[in-house]
Parts: sequence; structure tokens; C-alpha cells
Amino acid sequence: MQGLKRIGFYLLLNFLVVMMLSVILYFVPMPRSQTLSLLIFCAIFGFAGSFISLALSKFMAKRVYKLQMIDANTPDARARFLYDTVAQMARHEGIAMPEVGIYPSPDVNAFATGASKNKALMAFSVGLLERLSEDEIAAVAGHEMTHIVQGDMVSMTLVMGLVNTFVMFAARIVASVLDSALRGDSGRGGLGYLGYYLVVILLQNVLMLLAMIPVSYYSRYREYRADQGAAELTGAGSMISALQKIEQYYKVDKKQDSFALAKINSKSKTSIFATHPSVVDRIERLRSI
Repeated sequence: MQGLKRIGFYLLLNFLVVMMLSVILYFVPMPRSQTLSLLIFCAIFGFAGSFISLALSKFMAKRVYKLQMIDANTPDARARFLYDTVAQMARHEGIAMPEVGIYPSPDVNAFATGASKNKALMAFSVGLLERLSEDEIAAVAGHEMTHIVQGDMVSMTLVMGLVNTFVMFAARIVASVLDSALRGDSGRGGLGYLGYYLVVILLQNVLMLLAMIPVSYYSRYREYRADQGAAELTGAGSMISALQKIEQYYKVDKKQDSFALAKINSKSKTSIFATHPSVVDRIERLRSI
């Protein structure tokens, strides 16, 4: 059922983009070959950037967060418990053992990344290991494991690739329309080279802001689903308790990077642009399970 919902969301997003582009192209008198070439160009750049980021995500996480990788022989008892818990969950889910790392931060947080569910990485903050009990740590590990098993990293990459393509394509089409409308019968005037690209940049920012509404919705949906996965693996009570402590000991992380979206907690204001639901809403859903 969860997989069908994810596919349904992606198909719906594709449908909305195609409808929007169809409306634009209906009113834009451009040669079909030129339009197709522009769309292919935008798709290549839109998806390439997303997939390159995904392919480099583990490498970048290790460097940016200075991860200390752990294994079954790690001397620290709490870290060893974390590794053994992840290993047990990986066997239960039938996937390859993710790499597990700890990063120095007082923030109580964690995230998962990687190009596929069999090449994943889980990262946990020092603050999380210090503040949470073993049951709560296991619940957080279950949350991140659900992200991996559900393929959330790849799903978000596809969504962002589609959004990037739409934004680049639509901005250039609209800018071309404005340029043509401002030209006289003699072909003079228009936006000019610099004006055209300034309009493209402005439109890309506006369209990306609008596109982030469905993207943020999907991100919130992923968090609810990962909470439910953790509840199924470790019990709803442990996940509720973990979320309460994560909220209680939240500290602002100075790192503003692409992994903020992947973290288990983000203190963004509740809005249509919020990538994470409020902890209160997440706990209410867990209590209804």
C-alpha cells in the first residue's frame, strides 16, 4: 500500500507537470523541434544534477559531518548497540548492511543517505546517543531503516529531477514569449541577451518556490511513513518517546546543507513549505496506530 501511494504521488506530479507544460506550449508559437530540444536539454541538466548529488551523497556526508564509522568491534558500548541494532534490522528487511557513522554534534538528530537501499549510510549525532535510551535509539534506527527500505533517497531524487526540469523549461518558454511580445514588426527590441537571462533567473526562483509546495508535502509524507515503520520494528511507544526527547533537546545545527531534508527532525515553521511535520502531529499519528 505504501509503495502504491509513492508511485501514485510520482504519477500525479508527472501529470501536473505535463498539464502545465501542455498549457504553456498551447499558447507559445515555437517550432516543435526547437521545443523538444529545449525539453531534452532541461531534462538532462535537471536529472543529472540530482543523480550526481545522490551518487556522491555518502562521500559528502562523511566529509561534511566528519563521520566516525563504527562496526561490531567498536569499543563504545552504546555505539556497538547501535551497530548491532542496525545489523539486526538489515537482516530482517533483507538488505545489505548499511554503513553506520557517528558525527560530533549536540543536536539530537540522525539521517540516512545513499544511492540505493543496498548501498546506504546511516548517520547519528553524538547528542542522540548521549540523550536517548537504547529503546529510543533503536526506534530512530528503525525510522532511518524505513527510509532506506522504502527507497526514499531515490524517490526524492526523481521528484527533484522532475521539478528541476519543469522549472528550467517553463522559465525559458515564458521568457521567450515575453521576448517575442516585446519585439516590433521589424524584429527589433525584445528583452535582449542580458534581459532574457535575468527574466529566466527570476522565473526559475518563483517557479521553484511554487514547486516546493508538493515536494514539501511528499517530504512530510515520508516522515510519517518512516515513523510508522519504526513503530512496526520497535513499537510505537519507543518512537513516541524518542520524538519527545528529540524535541526536548533540539539544538539549532549551524550546518545548512542538503542533508537537512533527510534528518529525522527539522525545526522549520509549520507551513506548506515545511519539509517535516511537527513532532506533535507525528506523535498523534503514532498514538492512533
